[in-house]
Amino acid sequence: MMHRHRNQLLWLAYALHRFSGLTLTLFLPLHFLMLGQALNGVEALDAGLRWTDSLFFKIAEYGLVFLLTIHMFGGLRLMALEWLPWSGRQKSLAAGAVAAAFAVATGFFLTAVSP
Repeated sequence: MMHRHRNQLLWLAYALHRFSGLTLTLFLPLHFLMLGQALNGVEALDAGLRWTDSLFFKIAEYGLVFLLTIHMFGGLRLMALEWLPWSGRQKSLAAGAVAAAFAVATGFFLTAVSP
């Protein structure tokens, strides 16, 4: 089979790291656009910031924090691959990184939606 490697956990970690990096790259211009509203006055910034109170925005923030954490742990995984000797434990570390990212993002989300 030609794409057998794509069934491996480490390939999925690679794909998730790439996806999170691309998604974060697409987010940054939107973030700067929102911050740029401050240049148009307080009213323009307040109008943009009112969006942040919606549930949709809080769910999107959850996704953003999850992707940011995934990308950070993916980068740490790549540094470990480069600098540390290879071991079978690295699959477990990759799965642990996803679990840790999920925990961090969920903690952020619960803090954001609590009254």
